[in-house]
Amino acid sequence: MEKTLPSRKRLLITWLSLMGLTLFSMWSAQLSEAARALSLPLWSVALVLLSAGFKVQQVLMVYLNLRVSSSGWRGGFLCLLAATLVLVWAGYWYATAG
Repeated sequence: MEKTLPSRKRLLITWLSLMGLTLFSMWSAQLSEAARALSLPLWSVALVLLSAGFKVQQVLMVYLNLRVSSSGWRGGFLCLLAATLVLVWAGYWYATAG
């Protein structure tokens, strides 16, 4: 199997999607002026975490070129990503539930 680098087109599309998701995350996490001291609603945190998880997955697969790695490396990194997202979600849920 030949190891290939991502094309310019793939890199550009990935970068544009990362920028779009960053703007989406910023929008979904924005609170009104009156609610600045309140915590984010759970749906907003879920959107931010899903967006961040997808962005990290794209950086791993495209920019670090894990898509041409062995399934062990890909699976290991994706499991660590999922564990991190679950840990952040659980920490936020625990902090806002109490």
